[in-house]
Formats: sequence, C-alpha cells, structure tokens
Amino acid sequence: MSPVPVVERRRPSLTPVLRARLRTSAALSARSGEPDRAAVAELRASGLLALAVSEAYGGAGGGAAEVNRMVEEVAVVNPSLAIIAFQHCSVAARIGEWGSAAQKAQLLPRLANGTWLAASAWSEGGGRGGAGGPRSTAVREETGGWVLHGAKAFTTGACLADLYLVQVRDARPAVEPVPGGSPRPTFFVVPAAAEGLAADLGLDLAGMRGSATGTVSLTDCRVRDANRLGAVGAGQEIVAGAHRSGASLGAVAVGIAQAALDEVTGYAHRHGLMGRQSFRYRLAELTTRLEASRAMVERAGAGTAPRPDLATLHSKLFASTAAEDICLEAGRLMGSAGYSSESAMAGLLADARGVALMGPSNELCHRLLAVSLLGRDHAVAEEPDEEPEAAVFRI
Repeated sequence: MSPVPVVERRRPSLTPVLRARLRTSAALSARSGEPDRAAVAELRASGLLALAVSEAYGGAGGGAAEVNRMVEEVAVVNPSLAIIAFQHCSVAARIGEWGSAAQKAQLLPRLANGTWLAASAWSEGGGRGGAGGPRSTAVREETGGWVLHGAKAFTTGACLADLYLVQVRDARPAVEPVPGGSPRPTFFVVPAAAEGLAADLGLDLAGMRGSATGTVSLTDCRVRDANRLGAVGAGQEIVAGAHRSGASLGAVAVGIAQAALDEVTGYAHRHGLMGRQSFRYRLAELTTRLEASRAMVERAGAGTAPRPDLATLHSKLFASTAAEDICLEAGRLMGSAGYSSESAMAGLLADARGVALMGPSNELCHRLLAVSLLGRDHAVAEEPDEEPEAAVFRI
C-alpha cells in the first residue's frame, strides 16, 4: 500500500499586491505621521497575523523562524506595520503559551483571522517597563476581580489594537519582590473596549511614523481574574519565555537594512556608480553586515543556540546596531541625494534608530547580556537598575 501523502498547510505570504500597498502606505505615513488604517485593515485580512497561532485555533501554526521571516519581509516595504505585525504575533504567542483553555478558545481564533489586533502595553515613562518593574498597579477586589491603575508609554498599535497585553504589579505591599527589590509583575489581557482604558496617539515620532505609537491609560479599569495571563507575579517568567522563543525585533532591523541597500544599489545603477571599484567594495561591506544580521536572526528563530534567550537578545542588539550603520553609510554613498527630503534614506535611518530603542532596548540588551556573563545562576530576566528615560522606547 502506498503511503498517504502528507499535505502541508500553505503558509500565508506577502503577495505582490499587498507589498505594493504597504510600500505606498509607508510613504503616506512618513508625510502625515498618522497610521494608515486602510493598510492596517488589509494587513489584518491578509492571513499574515495568523502565523503565531496554532492550527488548532485557526492559525497557520508557524514558529519564531517563520514570524521573523514574515516581519523582515514586511519591514522592507513598511517598517511601521512590521512592528505592528511583530507585536501582534508576540501577544498571540504569549497567550498560546500561558493562556487558560478559555482564553485560548476565546482570543486566539480572533487574533488568527485578524478580527482582533493585539498590542503590548508594557513600557512606562522613566524606563520602568522592563527595568525596575512597572509602576502601574493591580488591586484585587473582594469579588475576585482586579482594578488596574497607571499609564503605559510608547505602546505600538495604540488606538488600533482591540486587545492589549498589560504589565502591572500587585499593589499589596506584602507581595514578595524579585531579587533586587523590584515588585513581581503580572500580565493581563485587556480589551480595548474595557471601561477605564483609554489610548492616545499624542506622540510625534521621528521614525516609525505609521506605527500608531502612543500611550495607554488605565483609570479604575476593572477586569475579571479570567483576564489574568499566567499566575500572579509570573510576569518575569513570561518575559523570559518571550526571549527564549527566538522571535526577534532584529527581523525588523534586517528588513530596514535591506531596504537601505536596495535604495543605494538602485541609485548606483541609475547614476553609473557600480563601475567604480571603491563604491562596490563599500557596498560589499554593507551587504556582509546585513547577511551577518540576517544569520543571527535566523539562528535565534531556529532555536539552535545553547542559550536561545541570549541568541534572541544578541540578534536584536546586533541587527539593530548594524541597521543604523548601514542606513547611515548608504546615505553617505548617495551623497546629497541621500540627504534630500525626497529620499527614503532619512526615514529608514530614523526607523532603524527606533528599533534600537524598542523593547528590549539596546541598552537593556547590553545589561541583560552582561548579567548572563556572570553565569547561569543569574537569570536573563533579572531586572537591572532603572534605565534613563532617554534610552527607552519599548513597545
């Protein structure tokens, strides 16, 4: 008897039509500073956001490697929407890992088909979103529910998301802190329609102009205990799991660097510069750095490193740093054309800088990696001293 052929489910892909639409959207948002809601709707309907959701809940069942590839591909044409897609997949993955059966059944099908868009609301002014613990609090009521208070800064997808993954701390002073004195964080999944939750797009960013990055305020925001993701105080374990997953914001940086190289290469061909050996040598150096970044992101996504959590941090730190350097040098190779407001290079450089500031910020990556050098007794999720606000732009 012949073996039954294995039919692989086709993964969603970025079609040429959607690619062109996202590229046009990026140009519109660069001028307006506003998210292109129509393009976001097309992204939601594309099936790409289903990658991180199990097939059991209507998703595509992809892993970190596939999410990284998709995010890179989107970032080549629209870094802002790549960030939104990355965050959506990250939240979906956290629910898949830590959610209750009821949470998975209720939320994951909606996240898979794009009915709901998810966003992370972790960061706070002053840099406490990932360092020092959150200031936002959760107060347990006698009924068993919770009342959330606080404000989250630099939330990507604010005013677009239907669901936020919010990090808070238990307001009770008797709760045991983590080593170093920081309160143990807890995560909640909070619908955008929840009473007491308000999102605002008051930030005017230099880069990531279409990312809908703003603030989320929680004022007497009442949620049920069923909205809690994981155990009370398990926030650090959830964050550490996100690092171990291999899904890396470095993928966004790789896409931006690829776009910069495409831009300068096209310029060189149009102006006859490829005949110059010195120009080609400089371009080859940039291409090598891009390929190194891509390899690090791919290794993180594959989960083959001895410490997958460290590989994710390394890939984000290296790729985002390289992307800034590549954009800057590519602009120099284009001369005055790279400095023109009509050139895409300035926007790409600002976008690359934004990735360096996103969570975990490069400053925090440095600190966590430095802690890891002390040995395995020091967990990567250990909280360092508070970062200066200027070093933080976490999503």
